[in-house]
Amino acid sequence: MRALTKLAPGPGLELVDRPEPVCGPLDVKVRVLRAGLCGTDLHLEQWDDWAAATVKTPMVIGHEFYGEIVEVGEDVPKGTAVKVGARVSGEGHIVCGHCRNCRAGRRHVCINTIGIGVNRDGAFADYVVLPATNAWVQPEWIDPDLGAIFDPLGNATHTALQWNMVGEDVLITGAGPIGVIATAIARHAGAKNVCVTDLSDYRLDLARRAGADLVVNVGQTRIKDAQRALGMREGFDIGLEMSGAPAAVAELLANMNHGGMVAMLGLPKDPYPDRLGPGHHPHDHHQRHLRARNVRDVVSHVLDAGELRDLQERRLVGHHPPFPRRRMGRCFRGSSLRRVRQGRHGLELTGPWGDRPGVGVEGVASVWHNRPPTQCSWH
Repeated sequence: MRALTKLAPGPGLELVDRPEPVCGPLDVKVRVLRAGLCGTDLHLEQWDDWAAATVKTPMVIGHEFYGEIVEVGEDVPKGTAVKVGARVSGEGHIVCGHCRNCRAGRRHVCINTIGIGVNRDGAFADYVVLPATNAWVQPEWIDPDLGAIFDPLGNATHTALQWNMVGEDVLITGAGPIGVIATAIARHAGAKNVCVTDLSDYRLDLARRAGADLVVNVGQTRIKDAQRALGMREGFDIGLEMSGAPAAVAELLANMNHGGMVAMLGLPKDPYPDRLGPGHHPHDHHQRHLRARNVRDVVSHVLDAGELRDLQERRLVGHHPPFPRRRMGRCFRGSSLRRVRQGRHGLELTGPWGDRPGVGVEGVASVWHNRPPTQCSWH
């Protein structure tokens, strides 16, 4: 099968032929129909300090996906929705089930978590194997593109609903896919004002379309000025940090009301400073540092409310590079964009492409369409 793989430590990825994964007795084998590109994949492609300390090569990356079950392990309980032909999204965090957190129902903070596409072979391939308990069967009406981004949708939902948002002023730093989805969740949850910050006008426009009352390009305007534009006097009640940028964290805290509530999900590439600014004391705010939450949060908080049908009408996904083609490296756009060239083992992502934005981008997320090679075309 085709698989986008980190063959050795260092920047870049290679598209290679690998044997199909073997389905274990409690596993399912899924034919991948869609695969979403996550910020984690960009860290792995760039091979930053986090990736070097976390990943053992060779490794097939990718953990956001939607596909069709083609094989079910012999010990998987019969008579359930998990069966051959079912369409599923994958829960990318495989937990042990016996640690203290797992036994208390807090599986998302299992101390023995194994990440699909990080600690074991992932979904940027024709097939992926995962425990049957990690396969989330989707209703027939779910669009495959939406099914592929249940992971960021679950993260956004979990982060946004850490606090009661009804009537509150909410600040979201970072308008990437999770930040934009969190904007829609905050609006649905009853927030009074939703303000979103980023450095990209394109992303800020997506946040505006998702329901933001005010968007701020922090390269040009300070958040304090945004407070005045919204008629606020004492700072934001709730802050959602989605960027991982130390400067964004500092400015978020500088614009929180005393006793404000902060949830931090962004994955920092650089360390936070020892002091986040004058006048800040950790006890001024209630803070929660979050780990990724499983996709079941989406089902309990969003799907049952019927909101996925509304999200499906929004253009959350618009970048549809085929898999594989020579130009698919343009998914890794922005600062992490890489040129694709023919390598010894297949298609290799190397070198800077330039500072042009990705082509055909008209939504929050990038999702690969997995088709047989003869049916691939660039959108």
